[in-house]
Amino acid sequence: MNQRNVIGEGLIEDLAETLQIPQSRYEAADRSYRSVADWLDRHASVFADVDLEVYTQGSFRLGTAIRPLSGGEHYDLDVVCEFDISKANRTQAQLHADLGKELKLYAARYGMEEPSPWDRCWTLNYADEAQFHMDVLPSVPDGQRQRLIRESASLSLEFVEDAISITDSQHRNYRRLSDDWPVSNPNGYAAWFLARMRPVFESRRKAMAIEARADVADIPTYRVRTPLQSAIQILKRHRDMRFAEEPEGRPTSIVITTLAARAYQQESTIAGALLSILQRMDAYIERRADGWWIANPSDPRENFADAWNDDPSKQEAFDDWLETARADFAAASRLGDATEFVDVLAPRIGRDLVEAAVARRRSVQRSTVTFAARANRAMRRVLDAPHRRPATWPVYREGSVEILVATAMRDGFRPHVFRSGEPIARGSDLRFDARTDVTRPFQVFWQVVNTGEAAREARDLRGGFDAGKVTPGVLSRNEGAEYPGTHSIECLIVKDGLLAARSGPFLVTIP
Repeated sequence: MNQRNVIGEGLIEDLAETLQIPQSRYEAADRSYRSVADWLDRHASVFADVDLEVYTQGSFRLGTAIRPLSGGEHYDLDVVCEFDISKANRTQAQLHADLGKELKLYAARYGMEEPSPWDRCWTLNYADEAQFHMDVLPSVPDGQRQRLIRESASLSLEFVEDAISITDSQHRNYRRLSDDWPVSNPNGYAAWFLARMRPVFESRRKAMAIEARADVADIPTYRVRTPLQSAIQILKRHRDMRFAEEPEGRPTSIVITTLAARAYQQESTIAGALLSILQRMDAYIERRADGWWIANPSDPRENFADAWNDDPSKQEAFDDWLETARADFAAASRLGDATEFVDVLAPRIGRDLVEAAVARRRSVQRSTVTFAARANRAMRRVLDAPHRRPATWPVYREGSVEILVATAMRDGFRPHVFRSGEPIARGSDLRFDARTDVTRPFQVFWQVVNTGEAAREARDLRGGFDAGKVTPGVLSRNEGAEYPGTHSIECLIVKDGLLAARSGPFLVTIP
């Protein structure tokens, strides 16, 4: 491994640290859900004579929670209340209502606003300074019934004893006594996830215990960080930023987490785990007769890719995100210059966060020579656009390419040559002429990046690479000025599969 690899991969390790939520958040979450458990188990509770188990699920349980994109957002703490009661004696609606009654009393006791009911759960809203809310899901054990169902279908029985039945107001039997309730298995999933990283997890927990001169059991699981957990946090942040302006295509956390855990092979470094996971995670997506499948490892009947079959654009969005993540982190891992590292990851991690990661590594020298580092605010808005795709061709600079002339044309007006960033009238027809000194044969690509509310509402943010015609003399591209905002166009020359030249973005400003 050369020095550039060491620095780039070290910066990825630092990036993971900047994404970590404070240990105090985990401790507060731990105290909060235990407080709810104590309340439900008190003498005056409607559940006083019921055996119950209260536990977390989701990202807090798995150790993959990340800092919100905005400081004003709250963390989601998902909690399961498992009551040992018979479905023959209580409907889903009754259990949901009983839990709501107790949570309302709990909220009143501690001066909180009244909890909000949802189809499946209740939400406890904590004070703003707590910066999280708790979704509390009522459930009952269902391992025995699920075993019989799986056995009859010749399905895997792994984790079946952890299965639970949950409430859902949209379910056909919500208000009727029935053995048929919606099914879930958060404990089974958590056990599977831990098994996927167990060797590294136990090694690190033991090392922490030795350092603290404590027993291994005294080290809370949420204090142990593995490369798998950190890699998932980075991928979730990359996903959040990439789809910040296109939320309808956003891959779900359970899909990313499941595929990443399946692809993990006990890599000992975060960068190693991240790059390896990205290369392998799509190998665990199945194509069955009834469509795309990502099986829930704790319940083989559940398909995490169901939404892809209902809306194929979601599967296409996942492929687009995976290709983009592969390109981003492959480039970042190779870089030895911290400024270039920031510029590569800023669009889909966030410039402030990547800057904070770089600041952790004092030994890394930063240059100020990259185009993005010298860009003005308008240019930076385009360069940091999360939908601006990275170039995936290996770089081999053979020559140069430049957008020489940009012309705006409107009916009834003479053609107007304009400079980068100069305002032009909406509705104009645009022509861009470029010239390169790269020797033929080559391919030409144009990258158009739109920004602004109008382009977003029209789902026309673009950001990919469009092949252009290679004709003798000047290379030309025609576009339209449709959306108000700051946009860009760039010309790239690809020769023998290598990126031989790129012009740099030319700004198009439409008032």
